[in-house]
Amino acid sequence: MLPSALTIVHRELIIALAARHRLPAVYAFRQFVIDGGLMSYGVDLVDQYRQAASYVDRVLRGEKPGDLPVQQPTQFRLIINLKTAKALGLEVPWIPQQRADEVIE
Repeated sequence: MLPSALTIVHRELIIALAARHRLPAVYAFRQFVIDGGLMSYGVDLVDQYRQAASYVDRVLRGEKPGDLPVQQPTQFRLIINLKTAKALGLEVPWIPQQRADEVIE
């Protein structure tokens, strides 16, 4: 599921439809998994906010915004909901569970 304002606003409906049709789905944000989605893999939003704050600090200290380099995300998070996997009849292998940043049971 692509990240967009539309999918975030309608995430409960999207998750319910995926569950009803027994479709495994991977989302971009943690909140989808908290609300019952199967798994998410996406940027670490806390890290993104931290990077933004460092840019604000640099601008307030006098650097010109046009002189600041464009930054790419550096941290990504994998979150798996085992309860949803079980409801879909899926078995998540042990290795992805070990590599996940968070596993919801």
